[in-house]
Amino acid sequence: MKADTATDVFEDHRPVLTGVAYRMLGRIADAEDVVQEAWLRWSSASREQVREPRAFLVRITTRLAIDRLRQVQSRHEAYVGPWLPEPLVTDFGPAVPDTAEQAVLADSVSVAVLVVLESLSPLERAVFVLREAFGFPYAEIAATLDRTEAAVRQLAGRARHHVEERKPRYDVDPAQRRDLTERFLAAAAGGDIEELLTLLAPDVRLVGDSGGKSKAPLRVIESADKVGRFLIAVAHNQAQELDMRFLELNGAPGLLVLSGGKPDSVFQVDVRDGLIQCVYIVRNPDKLSGLTGE
Repeated sequence: MKADTATDVFEDHRPVLTGVAYRMLGRIADAEDVVQEAWLRWSSASREQVREPRAFLVRITTRLAIDRLRQVQSRHEAYVGPWLPEPLVTDFGPAVPDTAEQAVLADSVSVAVLVVLESLSPLERAVFVLREAFGFPYAEIAATLDRTEAAVRQLAGRARHHVEERKPRYDVDPAQRRDLTERFLAAAAGGDIEELLTLLAPDVRLVGDSGGKSKAPLRVIESADKVGRFLIAVAHNQAQELDMRFLELNGAPGLLVLSGGKPDSVFQVDVRDGLIQCVYIVRNPDKLSGLTGE
């Protein structure tokens, strides 16, 4: 196989490899490192004996991601405050023309699902990602993980049960989420606590991720009154002029807040029955450096 052909083959499969790695790791830089390592192994491999490049590349990427996940899990244990995945700009567009497939991919990369996946073992997470997000056959997953098909089916069942049991049930209408997000931000910025409380579920939760590198709550805030008053206090204390831009992040509407042209924070909300059930705020600068809002 010629070098340019090898590159072309790898680039054809890069979106799938990156998708697997990000869902495994929840951090774009870690995912890119894994995919780059997969490229190095692919470029130096004896490819004449590779009959199915996609399966070969997914196998390498998954195994590298499992190794990286075991490393980063120890870092998460020392993480300051709640951990959220790095915001990922998602635009499946014509690359995934089937709307049902888009819905599956969007759900598998949602903040709520990625937070739940953090509680799975690396093997369970790999099986869940390959099976539920990308629809790989059990036999192919078994070959990828060097396990029996029966063992993979058992891992898949356990992971699926764990995710379904812990994943919150949210509405997925993007227009409603964006509308509620806009009203929610307008009420917070305007100091309108009464309007804000009409948008928040009584048991709403606010999860802030700063990694100890910027201001954000170090514990989850619960209840409409506490969340509302916290947000209004933050808006009141915000002295500098901010620029706000909507993006599709992790398969759902999100708001990027820029200060002085630089990413300051990302807001996303989960909605059920017309009310905001959870507010996610990412302020860790390491997780925002790749966002520009352009």
